[in-house]
Amino acid sequence: MARRDSSRPSAFSQLGPLDTPIPISTGTTRLTRENDGSVLLDVNGVPSSHLHPDPTHLVFEYMRWMLLVIELHLAEREGAADRPSGQGAAQLAHLGGGGCSLPRAIAALHPRSRQIVVEIDALLAEQVRTWFDLPRSPQLRMRTEDALSALTAWRDDRFDVLVRDVFSGATTPSELVTMQAARHAQRVLRPGGIYLANCAAPPGTGLMADEVATLSAVFAHVAVIAEPAHLSGKRRGNCVLLASDLPLPDGVDRALRSDAVSVRLARADRVEALARAGRVLGA
Repeated sequence: MARRDSSRPSAFSQLGPLDTPIPISTGTTRLTRENDGSVLLDVNGVPSSHLHPDPTHLVFEYMRWMLLVIELHLAEREGAADRPSGQGAAQLAHLGGGGCSLPRAIAALHPRSRQIVVEIDALLAEQVRTWFDLPRSPQLRMRTEDALSALTAWRDDRFDVLVRDVFSGATTPSELVTMQAARHAQRVLRPGGIYLANCAAPPGTGLMADEVATLSAVFAHVAVIAEPAHLSGKRRGNCVLLASDLPLPDGVDRALRSDAVSVRLARADRVEALARAGRVLGA
């Protein structure tokens, strides 16, 4: 991470006050400018987003991994000979917004795509659109709502990609890691759509295994992107869970090898072992 330097001008011209608590609907947020012009956004004391002047430059590792998978998936979608006529622009949904780092990157790379971001904090959603000059609707819509309520209300077969990146403090709300939530995720995805979930599993909790078991009870194909220490449960870290009813995009593991951290797509036998060891949540 870049060193902090509050004196250097920021590429973001409409930021709120720096290095001071700013009231939002759920508490406070804080903006810290780095010496490369990027901005770290904390929400209630927890790092939430890191936005770089280049929208496609993602600082948080797990977001880079998500973007890599989404890029491969959209490339396959656009190249599919049997893609239904009239399907139109790619449709993506994000449960959890924060500073919208990932939606901002996708909008820059795929300007014809249509995205909806669900953020429970109304004031934060309003402020980040201005602070970070986010694209407007219909390219990027912001919806103020509880994530589960939005997920259950969406119609069937609506999205090509669904991303879950929702936290209350440092944990994902329990209602979003159940089999019921996974079934709704499956329901709102188009055939062959992909679900990506940010799982921050503390060591010794078995949360990663439980989530893999739960997703495997619903989706035909489940995968895990993680650093080796995270995968083995030796330390806390963000891993990305992938789920789809069709095989996942080719080339994910090969593309991950270019990332700055030592991260891999877990072998199929390792994912199967996690599923066997975990509990299906909410069954």
